[in-house]
Amino acid sequence: MNKIILNFLWHSLLSRCSLDALPDGVWKRAGALNTWGTNAIEGNTLTWAEVESLLIDGRSVGGRPILDVLETLQHEAAFRGLMVRRRDPISLVTALELHEEVFRGVKADAGQWRRVNVRITGSKQVLPRMEKVLPLMEEWVSEYSERDKMGEDIFRLGAWMHLTFESIHPFSDGNGRAGRLLMNLHFVRHSWPPVHVLPADRDRYIDALQAGSSGDLLPLTDFLQSAMAGSTLDLLDQVGTKEDELLPLKKLSRAGPYSAQYLSLRAGKGEFPAVKRSGDWHSSARALHSYRENVGRV
Repeated sequence: MNKIILNFLWHSLLSRCSLDALPDGVWKRAGALNTWGTNAIEGNTLTWAEVESLLIDGRSVGGRPILDVLETLQHEAAFRGLMVRRRDPISLVTALELHEEVFRGVKADAGQWRRVNVRITGSKQVLPRMEKVLPLMEEWVSEYSERDKMGEDIFRLGAWMHLTFESIHPFSDGNGRAGRLLMNLHFVRHSWPPVHVLPADRDRYIDALQAGSSGDLLPLTDFLQSAMAGSTLDLLDQVGTKEDELLPLKKLSRAGPYSAQYLSLRAGKGEFPAVKRSGDWHSSARALHSYRENVGRV
């Protein structure tokens, strides 16, 4: 994702509405989307329609495991609480509290460092033994704080903090969801919107994590930038002008000079800012204008 385009969209959003001033309904939708995505890629059975019903409409859903419903409700509450937590430094207590908030009543050891040795199914990565978890987490907090103070690039630092957290795997289960909440806390602390990792993103996200564990942080950094473009477009669609309305690429391409096929290919590669709705890529006139100004190729 072109950083100039991404920064342009971000500043366009902040010029319309700061994160603190976003209407509650907008945060409610963001929380539902984030919760559905982060849970779904971990096996939660609730569909997007059911999460909408539960979290946005306040209606119960039947026939689903009660623990899936409970972690959905609790994750959304933890997500909404990030805007309060952004005022304080990220600490060991932050990690423990977020894990406990999501998994209270779901996992017996919610909010506790793991006391067992674990492996990631299907991965050759060797995780630290349980006795190393606390000292490694202390190092993680210290290094994150130092790098943050030094002004490291927001996305590269976000990729490092997330990858390192997942490599430590400090909890017996629920590390992905806790880690993504911590990563989004990093973003909102810097006035960037939270990113959503949705089921359609799962393969690219997992591949990026695996590349990172092999020493290449660029794929995860690129993934986060693309995800951030999508989050920003979604918010602009709700609080922006006519220029920010999300349209199918077929309709958007009529403004020229790019075909819908070209824009779809670029969106799929994370080079053109777009979001998927009902299986089709959507973007805005503002994003298209910025792409044309800063990339320009046809």
